[in-house]
Amino acid sequence: MGSVNCQIAPAKVLKEAVAGGITMFQFREKGTGALTAQVKFNLGRRLQKICRANGVPFIVNDDIDLAIALDADGIHVGQEDTPALAIRQLLGEDKIIGVSAHSLSEAQQAIADGADYLGIGPIYPTSSKDDAQAVRGTLVIEEIRNSGITIPLVGIGGITEHNAAPVLAAGADGISVISAIAGAEDIALAARGFVHEVNLSGT
Repeated sequence: MGSVNCQIAPAKVLKEAVAGGITMFQFREKGTGALTAQVKFNLGRRLQKICRANGVPFIVNDDIDLAIALDADGIHVGQEDTPALAIRQLLGEDKIIGVSAHSLSEAQQAIADGADYLGIGPIYPTSSKDDAQAVRGTLVIEEIRNSGITIPLVGIGGITEHNAAPVLAAGADGISVISAIAGAEDIALAARGFVHEVNLSGT
């Protein structure tokens, strides 16, 4: 989530989401009107402080320099970004590295490169990414999980409280959302709804 995804102050959105029980936060400042340079850093620092105060890992999306500057808990990268192997050398062994994967072969390569978790999708159509890949559905999660891969899988793309259950049933350990929480009328309630779905799945 970044400033472009929020109808109110990002810090307020994050505080309410944390109150609702989110277990990880990814700072994704991208898209038309996104903040840059020092202003982006300042927002990242403010959001990071909220995460640290509540024991929520703070992950930076696709910005190695920012992740290093903020001493973030980790970074998430896509298939077109710097490989996890190179990132590990820059960030060290104690940082979390997440990689987006859209197929079993991409998942296997990401793991070989040292990924700690995989973001799998997009599961459903999404409006949060202008460059989103073709919709994959839940079958790709099943394929990856059934291949013997054991690291955490996170479903991404178009997930709502109403369609989250099949994603988790397919083998995802968690779900990643932007608009379903950031754009909700009651942010904390929306977050609690997702936490409830994950808890129901037993993952």
